[in-house]
Amino acid sequence: MDLLSTTVQPYAWGSTTALPRLMGLPPTGEPQAELWMGAHPAAPSLVERGGVTIPLDRVITADPGGELGASVLRRFGPRLPFLLKLLAADAPLSLQVHPDAERAAAGFAAENARGIPLDAPHRNYRDGQHKPEMIVALTAFDGLCGFRPPAECAALFDDLGVPALRPYAGTLRTAPEESALRAVFTAFLAPGPGLLDAVTEALARAAGREGARRPDFVAYRAIARAHPGDAGLLPALMLRHVRLAPGEALHLEAGVPHAYLSGLGVEVMAGSDNVLRCGLTTKHVDTDELLAVVRFAAPPSRVLGPGPEGLADEYVYPAPVDDFRLSRITLRADGAPRHLGGDAPQIVLCTEGEALLTSAAATVRIGPGRAVYVPAGERTEVAGEGTVFRATVPPEHAAAPSGRVPVSAPAEPAAAR
Repeated sequence: MDLLSTTVQPYAWGSTTALPRLMGLPPTGEPQAELWMGAHPAAPSLVERGGVTIPLDRVITADPGGELGASVLRRFGPRLPFLLKLLAADAPLSLQVHPDAERAAAGFAAENARGIPLDAPHRNYRDGQHKPEMIVALTAFDGLCGFRPPAECAALFDDLGVPALRPYAGTLRTAPEESALRAVFTAFLAPGPGLLDAVTEALARAAGREGARRPDFVAYRAIARAHPGDAGLLPALMLRHVRLAPGEALHLEAGVPHAYLSGLGVEVMAGSDNVLRCGLTTKHVDTDELLAVVRFAAPPSRVLGPGPEGLADEYVYPAPVDDFRLSRITLRADGAPRHLGGDAPQIVLCTEGEALLTSAAATVRIGPGRAVYVPAGERTEVAGEGTVFRATVPPEHAAAPSGRVPVSAPAEPAAAR
């Protein structure tokens, strides 16, 4: 068991105060967007082994069977298949989508065959892996996730009162769902003259009006202000505005367009860099590949409820993927220690209070923002008073637990987000 020394990513959209406040540290004045915990080669956490500080990815490479366990090594190779983060957004991130495993493998191989360098800015696939994600809110958390139903998109366009949006509203009301969403989304990636300016001005007015859609319009106005002149604002209007309460979560599947807007949360994802961007960015946008990856459907909201809060309870945020399993453990001062068994590696992150982790090999005490890496098979127990999140790999054939309970989108557009 190792206390992790972690890396803060200073992306421009990051909050200057959220992570320091959580960790009880003074702000630096610079954005602190993400705290990475894991073995991703872009910013691996550091551990101390034998008096020497070593990146976690090198530790795993040196003894993959011992660190990962036989099942994880067989399924994923000599790498930690997940990355855990604290994410602190103070401005909208790019509007993006992730490929499924088949598309990622094919795209990675094709770009390799064309000789595109891995670090080339116009490269779409930096590895051959998919990138499912989950975010659990620690504070109120705003984002965009998945398409609104076409009729709801059309009603929102009507409320904006922009004449140039009327033909798109008509398409959304009359064409079948998939073709309607595809046609309007595609058109919005390369809008005609004046449409973006007209929508931006209409949002400024709509955000000041009372009504059920006001929270949506306020969110879109913030996007317009953060990314002036970026046509990504238009496809963003087609997505559900989601506001998570603390403890609620979003699971983001392949092909689902999304963007985080503001708030602090715990994020877990497969260890991949594959991102296809739709807008709200200065980075590369490959429209053809993007349209091949986006899933043009409007399923119900993917919000997951916060789970039980019993004595030392562990609530699993279920996701139908093999790469990660994320849970939240509520520790009580008068509760029995919680055993963290399992044959897979684990990262345990404290977000509130204090946790004491004990194994035969070590004892580590952590507070908010600190994390511990537990190798496969190291029997560990956790006690204390507070909240910890536990990221690990689900057992084989157990990636779709029966407890998955999505919370349906409410009827009110403001609450449906």
